[in-house]
Amino acid sequence: MDEQIIADIEHWLDEVVIGLDLCPFAAKPRREKRVRIAVSHATDEEALLNDLQAELEHLSDTPAAELETTLLAIPAMLEDFADYNDFLDAVDLWVEQFGWEGELQVASFHPQYQFADTAPDDPGNLTNRSPWPLLHLLREDSLEHVLAHYPDIDTIPERNIRRMEGLTAEDKRRLFPHFFG
Repeated sequence: MDEQIIADIEHWLDEVVIGLDLCPFAAKPRREKRVRIAVSHATDEEALLNDLQAELEHLSDTPAAELETTLLAIPAMLEDFADYNDFLDAVDLWVEQFGWEGELQVASFHPQYQFADTAPDDPGNLTNRSPWPLLHLLREDSLEHVLAHYPDIDTIPERNIRRMEGLTAEDKRRLFPHFFG
């Protein structure tokens, strides 16, 4: 099952995140094989926090030249977006409690991702929809570096929403087979 989960995430990463240029910083580390995809088999929050801690430690202990970022898939729990969103509070506390604040951060992606004040079918939600619940572990130094060299960083979310609004029904079926297949 891990192989299918990883394949689903690789498809999403290559075709959606990189293919649609939603994250202009993702292509280089992916091309250089510095993106780790890990699968958590946790079925409760404590076990998931332990898996998260192990991945944060692994990322922190590995030079950026070898590992830039980690995607931690959560296939056995947090299927409901409200539960996932609530869990993110524990993730933030975990990062702070273990001293990774300022070094590492966690971004969120989920199959049912919904931004506040949007309808569930709002195309903008597709920017953060992934085939599985994910925790994306990022290095803050790397983020600061790329952000310093990227013009008009504030335009990325609006540009990404426009891209999603411009997708045809066929594009959506191809890019998001878990949702539109």
